[in-house]
Amino acid sequence: MIGVNILAIGSTVGTVSDFDGGFKLDVPAGTTQLQFSYTGYNTVVMDLGNSSQLSVIMGEGAILEDVVVTGYGTVKRENVTGAISTVKEEDFNRGAITSAQELIVGKVAGVNVVTTGEPGAGAVIRIRGGSSLSATNDPLIIIDGIPVSGDQISGSRNSLNIVNPNDIETFTVLKDASATAIYGSRASNGVIIITTKKGSLADKFSVEYTGNVGFSDITKRATVLNPGAFRTYIEGHYPAGGAAQSLLGDAETDWQDQIYQQGFSHDHSLALTGHVGEIPYRLSGGYSDKDGLLKTDNFNRTTAALNLSPKFFDNKLQLNLSGKYMIDKNHFADQGAIGAAAFFDPTQAVHADNAYGNYFTWLNSDGSPSTLSPDNPLALIEQTDANSTVNRYILGAQIDYRFWFLENLRANLNLGYDKSDGEGTKFIDTTAAFQYNTGRSEHYSQDNKNELLEFYLDYADGLGRNIDMDLMAGYSWQHFYKSNDFVATKAYPMEGVSTDTLTPYDVTPKEYYLISLFGRANFTFYDDFLLTFTLRRDGTSRFSEDSRWGTFPGAAIAWKMMKGTDAADTELKLRLGWGITGQQGLNDDYYPYLPRYLASTPTAQYQFGNEYVQTYRPQPYDANIKWEETTTYNAGLDYGFFDNRVFGSVDFYIRETKDLINYIPVAAGTNLSNFILTNVGNLSNKGVEASINAVPWQNGNKFWSFGVNGAFNENEITKLTVTDDPNYVGVLTGGISGGVGNTVQIHSVGYPAYSFYVANQVYDAAGVPIENLYVDINGDGLINNNDFVQNKKAAPDFTLGLYTTLDLGRFDISAGARASIGNYVYNNNLVSQGNSGFIYNSSGGVDGGYLNNTDVRTEEIDFSSPQYWSDFYVQDASFFKIDHITAGYDLITNGKGIENLRIFATAQNPVVITNYEGIDPEIAVRDINNNVSTGIDNNLYPRSRTFLFGVNVRF
Repeated sequence: MIGVNILAIGSTVGTVSDFDGGFKLDVPAGTTQLQFSYTGYNTVVMDLGNSSQLSVIMGEGAILEDVVVTGYGTVKRENVTGAISTVKEEDFNRGAITSAQELIVGKVAGVNVVTTGEPGAGAVIRIRGGSSLSATNDPLIIIDGIPVSGDQISGSRNSLNIVNPNDIETFTVLKDASATAIYGSRASNGVIIITTKKGSLADKFSVEYTGNVGFSDITKRATVLNPGAFRTYIEGHYPAGGAAQSLLGDAETDWQDQIYQQGFSHDHSLALTGHVGEIPYRLSGGYSDKDGLLKTDNFNRTTAALNLSPKFFDNKLQLNLSGKYMIDKNHFADQGAIGAAAFFDPTQAVHADNAYGNYFTWLNSDGSPSTLSPDNPLALIEQTDANSTVNRYILGAQIDYRFWFLENLRANLNLGYDKSDGEGTKFIDTTAAFQYNTGRSEHYSQDNKNELLEFYLDYADGLGRNIDMDLMAGYSWQHFYKSNDFVATKAYPMEGVSTDTLTPYDVTPKEYYLISLFGRANFTFYDDFLLTFTLRRDGTSRFSEDSRWGTFPGAAIAWKMMKGTDAADTELKLRLGWGITGQQGLNDDYYPYLPRYLASTPTAQYQFGNEYVQTYRPQPYDANIKWEETTTYNAGLDYGFFDNRVFGSVDFYIRETKDLINYIPVAAGTNLSNFILTNVGNLSNKGVEASINAVPWQNGNKFWSFGVNGAFNENEITKLTVTDDPNYVGVLTGGISGGVGNTVQIHSVGYPAYSFYVANQVYDAAGVPIENLYVDINGDGLINNNDFVQNKKAAPDFTLGLYTTLDLGRFDISAGARASIGNYVYNNNLVSQGNSGFIYNSSGGVDGGYLNNTDVRTEEIDFSSPQYWSDFYVQDASFFKIDHITAGYDLITNGKGIENLRIFATAQNPVVITNYEGIDPEIAVRDINNNVSTGIDNNLYPRSRTFLFGVNVRF
């Protein structure tokens, strides 16, 4: 607890506690007792005795006395009025963790974290479903008081790689608007506060090392025909001596074996903690090296972090100074090899004697590479050299001063600077068949800056008659800047040969500002009734002056119905909350309200006489675009029984978003495009969340604990047009591979976002789908897009998290698991490959044709051509996964020299149970514009099963 008044009884000597509740006091001779007082808590008097260190608990209870980080401050957990969840270090997930968000997968009800198999990659995080359609649905992430941009960094797989997971102390998740409204315009999708570890004056000098090595293998591959089965299929379906059979090779090639590898990873962290004089510190460094499942794919990261937390003037002036640095190096494997390996002819050899790097290539009759046939999967990987380097640092300074003339009044200044430089190259030699004769050389770079200045005053005092208050008011200024450079040229292997520009050098600097005024008032009545009011006024330069400002209020009330003093130490607290939050996060679009012109490519130049002039094309815009607003209603109950051996919470919520920032089609001629980003539509999310944590057995420091959390969310679009139009079907979305512009999802009124929009397949008596036969929904005798229906959705109805720990002293074992129920996936891979027409292509290639491998279910499905809009491919992707099982043993405890030595082993992703026929049922992928595509399985990077062995030692 920060700011506890500590007095040596019988004197005027005293101090106040620091950010972490620590204090240091030189007491006068003869002092036998210290007094601890804090507004809203019972005063504590403690005898000194012969001890030089004291641990003090103010008030009663165990679990609910924890301090919780909130927006611009902290609060006792028992005084929380909003829906707030905290995950501490001892509860984090274990295993081959390289990204911060992996630590809390499955740990918080209503928080869905979807990772990918790519090494060092980020995750898609959704808190209580998505509140937007075309704007970002990512939560605001705050690292040690600095709100970071959600934009992707060029060359980086994950913007959160700046934080070494071993440096993190807690995650705090703010879910309802009464808690998030203090962050106003950036909090409509929730807030995640990451707090890193610091030193304290109570720490003696210590050195801690944690290291591990891991071995990863692919869990599931594409189910395609092996070479023998493929030959049998060709010989059984195409005439002997015909073109198809003549294309068969003599090799036995498993192309997935050729592109995948066993991944090896190692991770090391070293931390030094202690204090120099009156300055506590924690200095840490980390190194991670992780191979992906695709050959040549590698993620390499070096991090460093320093936290200083000195206090001056009897702790009245307290500083938290932090610095984080990362250098992130990547070698990217061409992920197009994943799809190519699934359908390349398995009877062809990997290598051949030719001019294309000696990789087998389908050739035209003139000996040139076929542009229609698939590319050699291994060539895609080995003939592409793509690398990046990202440097990033975050500097922060929090200055907290308690005024000498009024100790209940604090001033807090928060300064932050977040800078990143990403740079990368991609080179394809001219001998590569897939870039033959020209090759390709790309270079890109990006410069990002995020500057922060925040200041607030906080006054906490009692008003008498058992009424306490805490008032806070402040100002925030934040500036975001980005500059991108990109150029692509032809690649010639000979030095001194000039290259032609394929894509012009592009310099696009841009910036935006956020300016805010905010305030909060907390009141406590008789220690039983709690009131919280928040208000934030935000301005963004993304919108015009007429719609630039938004006001975001929030309010909450809580009643401590039972406080643990009766009924077997039962604690019950009822919470009711309401608030409005805003949305202006448009990913990479910083100027949606301004008319702009973009330079054209060389192929779009216009000829004036003998001169070619580069043209500029106007961009669509909406001068009146404004805030998207989300109103949230929340009712919750926190409970604790048997001295908090059983505790948890239940929450009910309604989230209603209006004036959706939506990318919609518009009539031709009304703007500079047939699509525009504007405000139209409403969306609602309704749900229930519950968690229960228990310690069924405890004997001293030995215990068994478990926890379960579950969430139900119902998403519905309630409006999509300015005026009601019953004939308006909706906005098509969810692009698929196969055909130009094909989509299989839609946003429609009365249905969830990203509902699948397909035709109802008709089946024969044996349950086999009948090709080109669908239900005639409107009864007009025709089957077309008027017969498409909204069918299932990508988001789950229910999510479940389970975790348990058994600690037997020196030996412990823990596990975490998740379940997702009611989520569906469109199996785009099966659509493309699972038909007989895909196998033999008579156009292009040797003798006018080439062969593709096919899915093992092709004969069973019995389609001769892709049936893109059949609901047969919308498959139930519910799943149950065990994320990790970790066992550890303390070889040394409380030793001399080596204070603690622990070894551990983890099986990560050991079990997946699902009926989904594809490789993985859990899908959420970002495109190059940071938009998320959900529910479409199209050759995704597979997840691995990892076995990890590690050691932790503290000196």
